[in-house]
Amino acid sequence: MPTNRIVYLEPVPDDVESIIRTRLPSGFDLHVRGTEETVESAIADADFVVVATTPLPSHSIGAGTRLRLIQHQGVGYEKTDVAAAARQGIPVAVCPAGTTIGVAEHVLLLILAVLKRLPLADASLRRGEWLQWELRPSSFELAGKRLGLVGFGRIGEAVARRAQAFEAEVLACEKDATRQLAGESIGVEFSSFEDLLAACDIVSLHVPLTADTRHMINAETLRRMRPTAFLINTARGPLVDEPALVAALESAAIAGAGLDVFEHEPLPADHPLLRLPNVVLTPHISAGTKDALIAKMDACFANIGRVARGDPPLYPVTA
Repeated sequence: MPTNRIVYLEPVPDDVESIIRTRLPSGFDLHVRGTEETVESAIADADFVVVATTPLPSHSIGAGTRLRLIQHQGVGYEKTDVAAAARQGIPVAVCPAGTTIGVAEHVLLLILAVLKRLPLADASLRRGEWLQWELRPSSFELAGKRLGLVGFGRIGEAVARRAQAFEAEVLACEKDATRQLAGESIGVEFSSFEDLLAACDIVSLHVPLTADTRHMINAETLRRMRPTAFLINTARGPLVDEPALVAALESAAIAGAGLDVFEHEPLPADHPLLRLPNVVLTPHISAGTKDALIAKMDACFANIGRVARGDPPLYPVTA
């Protein structure tokens, strides 16, 4: 049985697997889980696991009797039972690399798409329509708008810098004093979450999913937003109470939304969000570029290499 065996837990297309394999360092064996292969059977002979969105509950982790590291491809690890891994002496690490630029760019993509009614403009043109004038009353520029960032970490700062290039005003809420100083140094103002909701034309979420942040966007907080405001979420789907958001969009309590993440993924084919004309939807791809994948694999494999040499992993997480 090979040693230093890495199992990539996401069943991916061949061209994606090819990119991953080009980053694999020498001395390691890589197995990519197949679509019909269970997580438990894939983990059974793994020394290291790289995971993106596949859940890793306690019983799955228990199958990994040789596991030396669970390496997350991104920074979200809420689907992994970290406490169960700790009981087996298996460290869990995240990977900040390869996320910031792609997500920040995608935030601006969604903002511009909802402001400019891009899906409607494209679909109507393909139907043979020419809405040169009809879209003007409901289309807007980002310049001069106030963008509210809920959370001001690496991604929040990257979004702020890009939005400022579009001449938008940026407001943020953030508890960390160091991050507040970083924002103030580039002209970002800070306020409470409640005040931000009431003051901003666009609200973009940039916080991790925790017990405190789950459904932080709900019927009550949506009522605090302006009826002309837009919600953007590229962070985690469960930050938003989706039935409450659908109700707010249907009743024009807010103007629209741009969403890359959802409470249940893939998004069900009958989900009411899919029928709303004031929403732009993408399938959790904000960090899904080839550039990001290369950066992430390099960082993940480097961290695995550290553990293989007997060093502790970078960016460990605890229960």
